[in-house]
Amino acid sequence: MSHFNDFNNAQVAKLPNHLKQFIVNQNYGKYTPIDQAVWRYVMRQNYSYLKDVAYYPYIKGLQRAGLSIEYIPDLQTMNDNLGKIGWGAVTVDGFIPPAAFMEYQAYRVLVIAADIRQINHIEYTPAPDIIHESAGHAPIIADTDYNNYLSYFGAIGAKAMFSAKDFELYEAIRKLSILKEAVDADEDQIAKAEKSLRYISENMGEPSEMALLGRLHWWTVEYGLIGTLENPKIYGAGLLSSIGESASCMTKEVEKLWYNIDTINYQYDITKTQPQLFVTETFQNLKDVLEQFADTMAFRRGGMESIMKAIACKNVATAIYSSGLQVTGVFTDIGVGLADEVTFIKTTGASALAYQGKQLADHGKTYHADGFSSPVGRLQDANKPLEDYSDDEIKQLTGIGDNIQLIFESGIKVEGQLMNILRGDGKILLITFTNCTVTERNQNVLFKPEWGNYDMAVGAQIVSVFNGAADKDAFEEITLISEEKARQVVYEEKTLQLHQLYKRVREIRESSENLGELAAIFDQLKRNYRQDWLCAMEILEIIFHKKIYHQLEKEIHVYLEIKAGKESDHRKLINDGLHVIKNPVSQLIVE
Repeated sequence: MSHFNDFNNAQVAKLPNHLKQFIVNQNYGKYTPIDQAVWRYVMRQNYSYLKDVAYYPYIKGLQRAGLSIEYIPDLQTMNDNLGKIGWGAVTVDGFIPPAAFMEYQAYRVLVIAADIRQINHIEYTPAPDIIHESAGHAPIIADTDYNNYLSYFGAIGAKAMFSAKDFELYEAIRKLSILKEAVDADEDQIAKAEKSLRYISENMGEPSEMALLGRLHWWTVEYGLIGTLENPKIYGAGLLSSIGESASCMTKEVEKLWYNIDTINYQYDITKTQPQLFVTETFQNLKDVLEQFADTMAFRRGGMESIMKAIACKNVATAIYSSGLQVTGVFTDIGVGLADEVTFIKTTGASALAYQGKQLADHGKTYHADGFSSPVGRLQDANKPLEDYSDDEIKQLTGIGDNIQLIFESGIKVEGQLMNILRGDGKILLITFTNCTVTERNQNVLFKPEWGNYDMAVGAQIVSVFNGAADKDAFEEITLISEEKARQVVYEEKTLQLHQLYKRVREIRESSENLGELAAIFDQLKRNYRQDWLCAMEILEIIFHKKIYHQLEKEIHVYLEIKAGKESDHRKLINDGLHVIKNPVSQLIVE
């Protein structure tokens, strides 16, 4: 993947390898004429309704993001436009891990699922798709206050601590969404996956930082309202891209509450419509609430409770000593003093040391393959933290012979021959000993000379703990996943012929020529494609607006109304489509 395509966009070009690995080719040619018609149907519906309830000028927002109502957007056009406001966009394959999603936002890059919903999921799709991501998130990106909130949220979210349950939940959601969107989905498998997801989500225990942030994200970025409680406007992408819920959410049945820090107490269920929504007066308030929450997080608090969060997470996390040294690994143990201060930390398995986000030379996970452990704290009777000692002051801490002896306030004793002192910006980060013994106050041995050299981390406290590795590209050894993940769908002959009919209707609409063919196309639909409703609707739209073929117009109208009466799952779609034809949104093309 050396030919990484950055679309000539500065933000996309800045992405690190561990984020690039999720990117797939958009593969624009895979969108069929039906896919294009689905996009156009949903976008016309959205516009018809949203022009009155969306917070921002929807069409101007679409144009500034490089989107149109007529065609599924292509990534190059989006990047050309988003680049002007300091953002970019990439396509990925369905759900990606939440921490990666957050980090993309921090880099000011929109993540767009490359697929588009099938026509039978036109109102709502369980999997992320290009309609949700681009028609929902992109149009509001041009608002500076909002896009600052989004990238700030990303920066904070990328550091949030997970619980081990969060990882299970993510895997279960991803599995279910893939099953549901599969063309040949097996109902038994889906039922089983749904049951497993329900079980996990009902037994989550205490919500983690990421779970709580997930709620703030849900009630703002996805389902947020702005303005007043009596007359709010929609800015949340989940509402904006769901034809159904953007209308129902404005009714009195859905309670409207002010958005503040208490909103984190409201859980959400992605499978149901929301019982209440939260209104913010300004986008600045979103940043203020986020800031309030960030002050409670491990990356700002450090200390014992933060290491405990890392241990509970059972996945890679990073702890930062007050010297600036960063220790990355799976945390498994902690020593705690009488005043709840951290006296000792331990990781198990591959670990690494870094400083300011860059891995230290020779301290990667192959060198620290079996974990890392080190004391935390000040030396006994010391008038300053160990990280502030000069080299001479260290050498005066004599032990027996040419050994150096360090006795910490916690009673941990480190004795051995000094080999090396590593500093960063003047502070001591790491002291390396040979022939070294480390014991606790109760004589429990933590390190023996025969185990090799002892690298002792230096710092009076743990000031920060965050999710993931300090130097992700070094720690994760990214092997970039191939771009060719697009599942090639093979269509049968009959479906390909239907695609041709859709394509022909579009050509006739755009050129206003060969209008006489429409009757024959409708005839084929009626004979061979009784399940289809959207192509007939598009023919009706053309002849209604051109005020021609009144007999054919009546016939298609009756055909669709009978369909709406008989097929309950198409009823609303057909009625909404007819409404937009009669109440045209023609001005949206020229605006």
